[in-house]
Formats: sequence, structure tokens, C-alpha cells
Amino acid sequence: MTVPSLWSGFASDATQVDVERALAEIRAGRPVLLRDEAERVVALAAEAVDAALCAILDRLRPASTRLALTAPRLRRLGLARREAGAIALPVLDMTRLHALVADPEARIDAPAAAATPLEDGALELMRLAQVLPAAIVADGAAETAFPGLLGVGLPDVLAYRAVRVAALRIVSRAQVPLEGAPDSEFVVFRGGEGLRDQAAIIVGRPDFLRPVLVRLHSACLTGDLFGSLKCDCGDQLRYAARFMAENGGGVLLYLDQEGRGNGLASKVRAYDLQARGFDTYDADAALGFDSDRRIFDFAAEMLKKLGARRVRVMTNNPEKIAALAAAGLEIADEQRVLGRLTDHNARYLEAKRDKAGHFIDLDSVARLTLRKID
Repeated sequence: MTVPSLWSGFASDATQVDVERALAEIRAGRPVLLRDEAERVVALAAEAVDAALCAILDRLRPASTRLALTAPRLRRLGLARREAGAIALPVLDMTRLHALVADPEARIDAPAAAATPLEDGALELMRLAQVLPAAIVADGAAETAFPGLLGVGLPDVLAYRAVRVAALRIVSRAQVPLEGAPDSEFVVFRGGEGLRDQAAIIVGRPDFLRPVLVRLHSACLTGDLFGSLKCDCGDQLRYAARFMAENGGGVLLYLDQEGRGNGLASKVRAYDLQARGFDTYDADAALGFDSDRRIFDFAAEMLKKLGARRVRVMTNNPEKIAALAAAGLEIADEQRVLGRLTDHNARYLEAKRDKAGHFIDLDSVARLTLRKID
């Protein structure tokens, strides 16, 4: 009997393999060759540039080298921009480069041209790789300085998220008793938005013929595992699991979207800015991120593969509700999720309420906190 190889499934979509390898190169601090029809550029993460790379790129003159930055970062630098742009780098100076990429007090020191499609594509590569959304982009002639460059097509980069959703599949499942929810099953999916597997935890025995209680929970290492007081994520996670166990069961999706999809390293950078007076959204914007780049279409697909069609959503985030509805799930009901109010997370909760429209009643959160203390 011939057993089909797992590799055969991946090999059938070589373009996805190219993007995944390109993301690994970007995360490792190495450049890639980004192609679009007759044009090509060398792209690498600005955060990875060191003295050695500066020296290599400087030797490429008169080849053009630019720094591609997102609209939020350009606005932080002092430009009123709604779209990404690129700043010429006639000389690569690391102090200047790092200031333009991440210094919250830096100001623009040169004109910024509108980003080309390839420069936009380089920024998308950075976002997908979960590094800072700032890219060094050099003319295709620069590839001679980097022998053996991995190449990837721009259309494949732009289609990658949709491809990941279409490729979503269950790879393993098992019963895992949880504190407060002993009758629970972990179902692991491969695919989705992030770089790791996604997990669905089926709590209890939900009836999938009726509206199912669900929660979409974005991974938060600091809050979920270490009990950070800067957010309410860990409280919401454990509250949702207990509530489902006590109320007929449900599905808790644990999604690889650390730091609203920006990655752990950038989340910690944002925490440092918060310690200097920024709120959670201003900190992300100062680093070049949009307010929230998470997508939830793959979460809806996970629910469908588990048999859910009508859902009761446990969330404070209207974007999650809208995303599930747009993906074809029927929203039968909504329920708010409460965590603790602490001296460290009050401003964070206020920002989510006031800037992102989250349904957060701080008085209710405060009363719940007092009951837990008592």
C-alpha cells in the first residue's frame, strides 16, 4: 500500500512554499529577491540591518536604496500621509536608519516618495514575518551582492493570507482536561494567519445543531501565561473556559495573533513605549503598525470545519463579530467578557473602549474585580 507523502501536498503549491521560505529568510535577517513581472528588488528587514549589511549595501552605489515605511510611521515622523512611502538612502547610516524606523521622537529628514507596488510588497513581507514594518529596498542589481538569494513573486506575497485560509486543516486532536473545564478537547489546525499552528478547544459537549458559544482569543504570552497586569487577556481566557464548562459547552479558538498580529518582539517594544507615556494604540502606531491588522476569516473557517454555523460570540470587540458575520456565520447572540481592572491596565482598557470601540463597561469590570478580591 502506498502512503501519500505530506510533501506532495505542499509541493502542489510551490508559490506558497516560496513565500514561507521568504518569511523565514526575513525573520533570520537575510534579504530576499522580490519580483513583479519585469521588475525586481532586494528586500530585507530594516530592524536586521547591522554594520556589515550597511557596508555591503553602501558598495552598491549608484544602485538605488530606499527605506520603505508605513503610513502610521510616516505620520509619527511628521508627514501627513495615508499611504506608505519610501525615503532615499544615498548613504546607509545606522544611527539615522534606526531613528527613522523606531525612535518615537525622530522627525523626517528627507522627502518620502509614494511607495511603489514592490515597496508595498516588501512591507507586507515584513508584516507577515512579524518584524517591524520597515523595509530596506534596493534595486534588483543589488542581488549580485547577495549570491544565492531566495526569490518570491509579489502576487504570491499578496495572496498568501487567502492561501493560508484555503489550506486550513486539522492535524491532531486529543482530550486535555483543564482547570475549571475538565471535559475539554484540543483540536489543532495548520494554517491561518500566524506562523504557528492554531488551536480550537472544544469545552464540554456543545450541540452544533444549535447556536454554539464561541470565543476568538488572540494569544498573549505575557497575560495568558505569566499573568501580566498590563492587560486582561489571561482573565478573559480563563473566564471564557469556565463559563463554557458551566453553560452547555462551547468552542474557544486560541489564535496565533500575539500583539494584535504584530508579534511578540514588537509587542514588547510597544510595552516599552507605553512605559514612556504612550497608550497601546499610539505605541503601535509609533512603531509603524496599523491599529489592528488581525484578520478572522480563518477563525470562521475553523468554526465551520468543527460544524458550527450559528454562534453566540463571547467578545468585547465589534470587529470579531463583524468578521464572523462577513464569513457567513450567523450571529445568534453576543456576550461580553470581563477581566480584572488593575492600576496597570486601566488606561489600556480605556484606549480599547475609546479608540477601537470595544464594548467595555469599566464600572462593571471594577465591580467584578472587587468581588474577586473579597
